[in-house]
Amino acid sequence: MNTQKRLQLPWQALTKRTTGIRTQGTSPLPWHLLTGLILIALAYGLWYSTSLMSYEWRWNRVPQYFAYEAQDSQRAAGYARVEAIEKQGTNARVTLVGDEGAKQVLLVAHDSLQVSQGDDVSEGDVVGVTRHWAAGPLFWGLWTTLWISVLSGALGLMIGLFTGLCRLSKNPTLRDLSTVYVELVRGTPLLVQIFIFYFFIGTVLNLSREFAGVAALALFTGAYVGEIIRAGVQSIARGQNEAARSLGLTAGQSMRHVILPQALKRVLPPLAGQFISLVKDTSLVSVIAITELTKSGREAITTSFSTFEIWFCVAALYLLINLPLSQIANRLERRLAQSD
Repeated sequence: MNTQKRLQLPWQALTKRTTGIRTQGTSPLPWHLLTGLILIALAYGLWYSTSLMSYEWRWNRVPQYFAYEAQDSQRAAGYARVEAIEKQGTNARVTLVGDEGAKQVLLVAHDSLQVSQGDDVSEGDVVGVTRHWAAGPLFWGLWTTLWISVLSGALGLMIGLFTGLCRLSKNPTLRDLSTVYVELVRGTPLLVQIFIFYFFIGTVLNLSREFAGVAALALFTGAYVGEIIRAGVQSIARGQNEAARSLGLTAGQSMRHVILPQALKRVLPPLAGQFISLVKDTSLVSVIAITELTKSGREAITTSFSTFEIWFCVAALYLLINLPLSQIANRLERRLAQSD
């Protein structure tokens, strides 16, 4: 009996040591440090590659493409004489008097004055300028990308929901037409679809380029959303529908109140991924002369010659749009999972 205990003790000790190792786990700090080192190495590699090209970074040229101080010239309306100049802070109030006694009062920046009291001016002469802050091309490009993404995303969601339900319909015509639509859209490039909408359908129906771009993006997104909805509905067990029908619900009520709420919980991650892709796909509408974020970046590069700086800013702006979308989708997914 004592021999058996002595033989068991080493094995029990080994089991305890092994269990202790497993329960302790590993600290995440070394892995976070490794991640930081990898990012530093990537940043150094980028800097080194640009140094080989003798590229000169000009980040000071970038802010003006987000916001800049615009100047509007203030001109004389006709032949007149400068009667008075009154300084008001950083501005100057200039009073012009014409031959017939008509007065013109202009408020201009004091350091931009090009006339003195008693001077004669003719029609169109510049008296000074007014300054105000205005949005730059990158800001307006970001705004265009946002409203195109929201509008085409909302339309694509409605089209996709209708298409997904048609794909599950017992009506052969609805099922066949929705299948043709999905396969046609998914089997052709989005760029080709945008060209067709703008140059063919847009010309025939006299559509604006914005309408053609939004329509092409919405139909493209709707085809993929339709397949996501179809897969989500089919993933719900048939017993759910049978139980709803046994309680007296119609087929439409069962789909609306029982099947779709459960399916939407399951398809939320792929839907979020599809809408994130939609935001990036809006860059393709620049081919039909819509000045969205990518086209604004190209135009800024032609005037600033700051290629890398502008493209990095454009990439950061796309990331600024998509990161909140991803976080919102993750939070909704966790909240919906808690409600189950």
